[in-house]
Amino acid sequence: MSWSKRIPFKVDIAGIIEIMGASLYSRADTPIRELIQNAHDGIMRRRQLDLTISGRIDIQTDQERGTLSFTDDGIGLSAEEAEQYLGTLGVGITGLIKKGLVSGTKSAGEGGQLIGQFGVGLFSAFMLSDRVIVDSRRFDGPEGVRWEASVGTDIELSSSERTDVGTTVTLVLKPKFAHLAADAEALEKAIHEFADFVPVPIFLNKATQRANVINVAWFDPTPDQEAVELALEHYFEEAPLDVISVRCETPVAISGALYVTPRRTPGFSDEPVVTVTVRKMVISRKVQGLIPDWCLFLRGVLELNDCAPTASREDLVRNENFQRAKDTIEERLFSHFERLTTTEPAKWQSILAWHRYSLAGAALSELRLRSLLRSTYQFPTSLGQLSFAEILQRSQADPLYESEADYVIWYNTDRRQEHWANGLFAEHAVPCVHTLLSFEESLLACFAADMAHGGHTIDLRIASPSAKNFAATILGIHDAEPVEPRWQEFFASLDAKVLSASFNSQQPVMAFLNERRSLRRTFDELKKEGNIPSGFQRLIDNELSSDVVEGNEVLLNRDHRLVARALEQPTGTPLGSVLRLLVMSALNAAGASVERTAYDQQAQDLDWIAEALWGRR
Repeated sequence: MSWSKRIPFKVDIAGIIEIMGASLYSRADTPIRELIQNAHDGIMRRRQLDLTISGRIDIQTDQERGTLSFTDDGIGLSAEEAEQYLGTLGVGITGLIKKGLVSGTKSAGEGGQLIGQFGVGLFSAFMLSDRVIVDSRRFDGPEGVRWEASVGTDIELSSSERTDVGTTVTLVLKPKFAHLAADAEALEKAIHEFADFVPVPIFLNKATQRANVINVAWFDPTPDQEAVELALEHYFEEAPLDVISVRCETPVAISGALYVTPRRTPGFSDEPVVTVTVRKMVISRKVQGLIPDWCLFLRGVLELNDCAPTASREDLVRNENFQRAKDTIEERLFSHFERLTTTEPAKWQSILAWHRYSLAGAALSELRLRSLLRSTYQFPTSLGQLSFAEILQRSQADPLYESEADYVIWYNTDRRQEHWANGLFAEHAVPCVHTLLSFEESLLACFAADMAHGGHTIDLRIASPSAKNFAATILGIHDAEPVEPRWQEFFASLDAKVLSASFNSQQPVMAFLNERRSLRRTFDELKKEGNIPSGFQRLIDNELSSDVVEGNEVLLNRDHRLVARALEQPTGTPLGSVLRLLVMSALNAAGASVERTAYDQQAQDLDWIAEALWGRR
């Protein structure tokens, strides 16, 4: 036999409260924010009807009774409203007002200054308390009403002898949260955390001075730049390197200020964060994804009234308005910094010097930022600090040697060779760029690639004898060639490519290092020992395994008498051993890491030379 039955939904309030505490809210003091928010909305609703009302919120602790109370002089509740809204999870009067679903409100725009939305704020109080008592009197009501409930019990409604218009919410604290009734400092901290900018004074334990800041210069309709800077310095307890006021109404409403922090941020993995408020209530002091990734060095406060808070009110919903706000902020930041490069170049250079690594690292994936840095980021070179634009200007290709490249940029990646390279390039107008930080080599390549898209042919070449035309244009050598295979085998223990050429006869040997080869060898050893995490190994492979990594190079001077004489003889002669010692000395002087076998070979060469000098066979 078929049958059907209608049954009502049943809600386990205790279970809901547990879910709220474990999943919805991340902090135990969240109910303090929710109750301040409810009090604020009550005051804003009353102000809509009576412009003479300024409003205030009082928070009172009672250690003896173990209670915490929140009192406002807002619009208050009637008995009908208390019955209809306070006991219904997910139905909040503020949210209904915003949707225009509450009859008797002044206008559809009444919800514009209200914060609440989801109807869960009062229930969050049960996270801290065993019992919640609400005493209220509506501004036009004949009497007060008391609403009282414990988790898992029925709600008790009764008349109240309250005479003052407004609402008091009293929490009878759970034993594990009883310290809140004795610790005013914890409450004050929560007020600063959540409600510092709420435009209603909040007083703690009948103090004469309010606990929240309320007025800050960066929220002024026409903010004064100097006042904003001083306010940020006072509030964040650090002196801004630069301040960017942000104020617009379209495509989304944004107000507030960002500033460049003097604190350096290590690496490029951290996400930038900023404090966000909605109708002056702090949503989070660590909203991620709003500020561009290249702005790790920015801090500040932004009011985003068009953005929607999540149900926990601890973050913003990633919707279309959030994306519009993000795009608008990024455009504002780019415009500001681009203007700085021309109007206040010294300030921009200070910011760039202070946050060099963050900006350069982020520019690898951000084209507009690279455009900004192309003429301002300073590379160390053999001609001093130069921007890429200045480097390019000095690196025009020599048409006698180059038929396919418009520009040739020489660079060195090894700090050990910086001084040596400077000496080689001292007589040249062409600079050698020292990309001594790993990301700078990539940044240089990105700059070159960007210019190549504009029709220029730019070659990046490492300053090494084997690089195309380096010997001819920089060293003035036109006949460099690898030594005979027998000699290359003779020098095998030194792990270097050996060439010979004719150059200044005063110098028998020149050594050129390749840091990438040393890095690869070190990483290979660590890999064999299993000491490299897999994620890090992928980074190493991406950086070092795209091409065959050339080794160190040595250039023998055929015009030097000792070298010329040695190369004419068999490799096993004492003079050959002298030449091998000279090569090793040049590599050591350049800072090369030489294998242990090379030192063993050095000892044998010294013994052989000594035997020859002593006339022994």
